[in-house]
Order: sequence, then C-alpha cells, then structure tokens
Amino acid sequence: MAVEDQGDTIAFLANPASYGLAGPVERVETHISLIFLVGDKVYKLKKALKLPYVDFSTAAIREDACRKEVALNSETAPGLYIGVRRITRSDAGPLEFDGDGPLVDAVVEMSRFEQSQLFDRMAVAGSLTPELATQTARMIAFYHRRAPVVSKGGGVANIEAVLDINDAGFATSHVFGAAEVAKLSETLRSRLMRHGELLDRRALAGRVRRCHGDLHLRNICLLGGKPCLFDCIEFNLGIATVDVLYDLAFLLMDLWHRGFPDLANLVMNRYLDGIDDEDGFCLLPFFMAIRAEVRAHVTATQAEEPGQDAASLAQEAKSYFDLAHALLKETPPRLIAIGGLSGSGKTTVADRLAAKVGAPPGARIVESDRIRKALHGVSAETRLPVSAYQPDVSRRVYHEMARHAELILAEGGSVVADAVFDDPANRRLMEAAVTNTRAVFQGIWLEADPELLWKRVRERAGSPSDATTDVLSGQLARKPTDITWRHLDASKEPDAVAAAILQD
Repeated sequence: MAVEDQGDTIAFLANPASYGLAGPVERVETHISLIFLVGDKVYKLKKALKLPYVDFSTAAIREDACRKEVALNSETAPGLYIGVRRITRSDAGPLEFDGDGPLVDAVVEMSRFEQSQLFDRMAVAGSLTPELATQTARMIAFYHRRAPVVSKGGGVANIEAVLDINDAGFATSHVFGAAEVAKLSETLRSRLMRHGELLDRRALAGRVRRCHGDLHLRNICLLGGKPCLFDCIEFNLGIATVDVLYDLAFLLMDLWHRGFPDLANLVMNRYLDGIDDEDGFCLLPFFMAIRAEVRAHVTATQAEEPGQDAASLAQEAKSYFDLAHALLKETPPRLIAIGGLSGSGKTTVADRLAAKVGAPPGARIVESDRIRKALHGVSAETRLPVSAYQPDVSRRVYHEMARHAELILAEGGSVVADAVFDDPANRRLMEAAVTNTRAVFQGIWLEADPELLWKRVRERAGSPSDATTDVLSGQLARKPTDITWRHLDASKEPDAVAAAILQD
C-alpha cells in the first residue's frame, strides 16, 4: 500500500531538464520501483509503500535501501552501479540532485545498457542459447560458493518464513479467493514437513546463505558479453537468506513458466555439475512451486495499483498460481540409461530427453564424461590423458554414476544416465541403482552404421567426450552382442529418438 505522495519526485525524474538534457526520459515500472532511463544513465526510484515483505515508507528508509542496493550489487555487476543520488528541495522550492536542502527522496544511479541484453528480452527474442545458459549456470554456482553462510535457524524455519510472507502477500490483493489461497498454502506446508529433515540437514551443512533473492530472467543481463546478476534483494535480508537451491529455483521456474523447459533443465544440470549438491535435487519442484507462488502474489498486488492493466496482471498472476499447483504434482521417478558406442548420439539424446522426464525441471543427467572430468578436477572441456581411461579409472567412474543415481532416485528424483555401457558389469551396476527405490528402470542401446559413427566422432566439437577414431576402433572391435536393453536406430534425429524412448 502507498504511504507517501511521490508526485513531485516522479515529475522531477521524468523531466529531461533535471539532468541537463533535452532528450526524452523513458519510464519502466515494476511492483516496487520506478525506473527512469535518460541518456547513458538509469535512475531507480523505490516506490513509497509498505507491504508485508518490504518497507519503503519514508525517504530516509528509501535512501538507506538505495545504499544497500549499490553495495550488494557492485560485486556481481561491476561497473553497472554508479552510486546513490539524493533528491533534495532547494531554498527556492524546486527539487534538485544532491543539494543542501532537506531530503525528499533518493535514487540509485546506474550505467545504462541496451534493454535487449536483459535475459527476459533475450528469451522472447530467441537469443538465449544453450551456451549462454551454461555460462549463466556456472556463474551462479560460482556466486553461491562464495556467498556467506548464515547459521541462524533451521532449514524448515527458513522456508516456513517464506510461506508466511506469501500468505500475507496474498492478503494485499483481491485476485485470489481465501479458499484457493488456503488450499495452495496447505499443500506447500505439507510438502515442507515431508522435506523437513533434509532442509534442516542442508542448513547445518551450510547450504543456507546470503543469496541474490530475486534471481529471475529480468535480473540477469549481458555485460561485456558475460552474464551478470543485478538487482538483488536489499530491502529484506531475510528474504535473500535462503537455501542456495531455492535461490536457483527462481530462474528455473521463470524459464519453465515462459516455455523454455529445455533451458531450465540445462541450467539445473550445469549448475549441479559445478556445485556437487545432488542431495537437494529432489527439493527443486517444491522450491520452484514456492517461487511461482511468490510471483503470483507479487503480480496480484501490482494489479491493485492505480494506472495498471489490472486484467492483464490478474491473468498473469493466475498463470503463476496454476503453475505452483502443477509443480507440486507427484511424478514417479525413472532411471533411463542410454548406452552406445562413441558417436551414437547418447549425450544429445539425453539432453533432448531430460526435460521431459520426471518432475520439473526434469531429470538429472548423470554423464560418464563429465563425472570422469570432475574426478580429475578439471572442466568438462579439458582433454584428459590416456591414463584417465584405464580400466580401474573407468570402474570408478561407473561406480560414481551409480552412486549419484541411487542418491537421486532414493529421494524421488529422476535420472538419465549417459555412458558407453559396453561392459555387462556396468549395465548391471546401473540396473541395480533402482533397487530399494520406487523408480522404474529403462535401458536403451543406440545403434548406428560404423560409417556414421566415424563421421560423428571426426566432426565432434565442444563435447566433454575425449573419444577419438582410435577409441571408436577399439569399441567396434569388442562390440558387445549380449545387450538386452531396447535397441534404437541412432541415425534418426535426436528428437525422434527421445520421443521413441518416452513411448515406453
């Protein structure tokens, strides 16, 4: 709810003369901010309001929030945040920047960048590529590893506080009825109790940290050709002090809601590759549902404000509300193991398949090549020496694959395992991973003409696989003939192969 009249401040910021310019001033509005784009600068004004999760009720509070915003965001978006500008009233009456008169308001001053470089715009334009999603996932993993651990309270209490804020947020609008809000809240709290032990264990292990807090597509941009986070939560440190996977879940939910499940799955997989957090994988649908609930009540509150397109915002809020329910649906866990010789397209098929298997954001891909690189402490793109492919090393890789799969399946998650699997012992190892779980096993063997395999291996680029034509020659020489897994034609398009797997 609004608590102060900012009419003079808004008129001042909308006037080009206030900046000594003659050009136009563009204006963008969010649920708690007004953003003015002028020349090569951006000025962000916090709305004078007080809600259950944010208090910007006085000019002094808003100035303090501006200073916190600059301090917290300068590390993740260097060069973007310039500083804080105080808006004061001159002796003659008009407003001015940084005068000696009394404080009227304050704004964050930022360098302006092309709005087309915002990730929400890039998603709509179709320019959010898998390569960029991979860079983003790795950047977030790096950020989370360095985020300060907060040991106050347990994991259950931390998420329960989020749900309390969400309940209070719905009370600020009339888009949703009390009964439907109560039903969603009850479902989320029931799921919270189910995950309680894991959440508390994660808090004790240091997974609750001072995170970004608002990590959706609109708060990621390209700066200098690299993805950067900006506009983190500064006004309520409690909201930003969360489980790192709950922080990530906002981006995953946003991608899923916008119709990019493959990118959501890719971000999740590349993030987990870099941060070793498999035990929390099963929490992601729950965390994504809470994030959808957040967007539902925030958007519904914005629909109540004067001058807004209430009907459109209410419809958007309902889409998030419906998504929250959909994300909470129970999905039986599956383990799909994809084997085949080098060049058979296992990794490509696994990538096309994963978003369609299990609960959102899809299946965790357990890939032999990436696990082998991780065991040697190098990036997926780094080539390993021949010694890294000795039989004893490979046995360790397959045991690690089985261990990862068992951990995820035991918690109700789904897995797509990608490896050659030409050794029957390794196939049995993966088949046994579903033991003592509710998961269903499905084994797939991809076959193709040797000439096609040769061609693919020769032309492969940007893959974590180190397989060469010499490696393929050895595989062909000892090609197994006793594979009972379902055989599929690997010469077909990857999407067609993935669709055939899903038909079972």
